[in-house]
Amino acid sequence: MVDSSWFDAACRRIPGGVNSPVRAFGAVGGTPVFMQRGEGAYLYDVEGRSYIDYVGAWGPMIVGHAHPSVLEKIKNTVAQGICFGTPHPLETEMAEKLCQLVPSLEKVRLVNSGTEAAMSAIRLARGVTARDRIIKFAGCYHGHADALLVQAGSGALTHGVPSSPGVPASTVEHTEIAQYNNAEEVRAIFSDRGDQIAAIIVEPIAGNMGCVLPEPGFLEALRDCCDRYGSLLIFDEVMTGFRVGPGGAQQRFGITPDLTVLGKIIGGGLPVGAFGGRAELMEQLAPLGPVYQAGTLSGNPVTMAAGLATLDLIGQDGFYEALGDCAARLVQGLREQADAHDVSFEAVEATGMFGIFFTSGGPVRCYADVQACRAEDYRLFFHHLLKQGIYLAPSSYEAGFLSSAHTQEEIDRTVEAAGTAFDAVRHENQ
Repeated sequence: MVDSSWFDAACRRIPGGVNSPVRAFGAVGGTPVFMQRGEGAYLYDVEGRSYIDYVGAWGPMIVGHAHPSVLEKIKNTVAQGICFGTPHPLETEMAEKLCQLVPSLEKVRLVNSGTEAAMSAIRLARGVTARDRIIKFAGCYHGHADALLVQAGSGALTHGVPSSPGVPASTVEHTEIAQYNNAEEVRAIFSDRGDQIAAIIVEPIAGNMGCVLPEPGFLEALRDCCDRYGSLLIFDEVMTGFRVGPGGAQQRFGITPDLTVLGKIIGGGLPVGAFGGRAELMEQLAPLGPVYQAGTLSGNPVTMAAGLATLDLIGQDGFYEALGDCAARLVQGLREQADAHDVSFEAVEATGMFGIFFTSGGPVRCYADVQACRAEDYRLFFHHLLKQGIYLAPSSYEAGFLSSAHTQEEIDRTVEAAGTAFDAVRHENQ
């Protein structure tokens, strides 16, 4: 049993007891586990229990927890000072590294979170195009900026409506919602009001409704619509950047966005964000251009040190091949266990990330398909694995993440534990 006293104490001073809602276990029930430390592929809770970790701090820990090279770089940098509020060499080194690795980047601006990066990229797109409207996709999350906290209304082609109190309707009235993987719907929006659309923002591989891959031709259609109507294509690669390949999803699929949003891995686990693109676009930012963006802690040297150390590690030969093999073995093992226990289930992997779905049949290609999956089965599956020391995302709407610290031993333990979890799901449904 998890000791609830830690959560009770947190609830007295922190809304909901957590500083990000998914951590509260609201989607799966029960009491959140309070972690004390991490090492390699494992997390250790405040009572000393160990867990094979498939959350990875929601993506940044691609080389595992407390990697010695990352820690050494952080310690050496901290010894020289934590923050200066001035330019410094490490932020220039990071910018150069990002532009070398990501195909679409010529210039980049460093910020403090993925939310800030996405918000700023959209502001830049609107400033450059002198247009107000944007298109986003149901189930894709780009941070909690007002204009992006939007849900679809009753119609297939609709203006957005706020998905949170505190977001004025006027803030989201210029946000259009389309279904992920539905190119025809996007074309219809452009046909109706393409000259008003500043940008499309999309997760090239969706990671905030599980892990959903783009169907062949979908990303190409977005690129084509933007080219035809003079809009900008923004790839939100906060999750996929440096996780699904050295150049992100854009390199994997051969699509060049106008702007790219990054985060997570480039901070090595410390708060970070970035956005970038072609030089003529980025030079519209202050102090060179009229589009304003600023941040006191942007490009923090300690964060840059952690990120650079991480990027050096993932740049080693064979890194992504090994990570992809690990993910493929996990997904295949889960599928085989589900089949053996006669549970309708699907798993998807994209190199270092994966999604698991308790489906009722058919592929999972958009948010509506994810919503049709059996959340109660995921809840049972999650808790049975948690009891066996396997830590999955505490929500069926989140992707899972692997690291280079995961080995065949961790995969085998997970697949074996999944067998008893699937068995429990089957018995519950009989």
